[in-house]
Amino acid sequence: MARALTPLEARVLGVLVEKQATVPDTYPLSLNALVAGCNQKTARDPVIEAGDADVLAAIDGLKSMSLVFETSGGRVSKYEHNAARGLNVPAPAAALLAVLMLRGPQTAAELRANVERIHRFADIAAVEAVLSELADRYPPRALLLPRAPGAREPRWAHLLCGEVQMTAPREPMGASDADPISVGELVALKAELARQGSELAELRALVQKMAAELGIATDTNA
Repeated sequence: MARALTPLEARVLGVLVEKQATVPDTYPLSLNALVAGCNQKTARDPVIEAGDADVLAAIDGLKSMSLVFETSGGRVSKYEHNAARGLNVPAPAAALLAVLMLRGPQTAAELRANVERIHRFADIAAVEAVLSELADRYPPRALLLPRAPGAREPRWAHLLCGEVQMTAPREPMGASDADPISVGELVALKAELARQGSELAELRALVQKMAAELGIATDTNA
């Protein structure tokens, strides 16, 4: 690889590696399919909005480095990757790099789960062994990032686009991704809690009355 990839070139290359494994019937990919893969809302970080011209420019850049080839035949041009050979890495390493290009920095455990449809690793140790080999080669293709504050495990990143831009791990759904509660919703929640409290008090009084009639002692402080 003669130079660092642009972020969009990395996204295009990652999509081609991914789709070869996940949708082999439609591979090689047309421009439309490739654009759709780049702009997916799921399994992508960051989510982008690339146009046809942007993706075509990225394809041309990858073709100049022999990382992508245009297939001949048919009325629609289609594209296939040459990631493993072009990057001079084995297929398992190319699979991990593809997932890193598509989803950003991840822990070894996250990588093992996310790469499974492209390449299945026996365990996390096998993933770490490949990542370590990528980090130790020259030039290095992967880097173990310092563990972020509050994180249990350090994350790995690819180096195909040059130096890594440090970002915080994405918070799980239900935290920052959750929609804020409106004032109306808060009022409704308070009213529902009050209703449930009233029902509970009525049930407790009924239980105490029945217990008294049956001569059963109850703990009124419960």
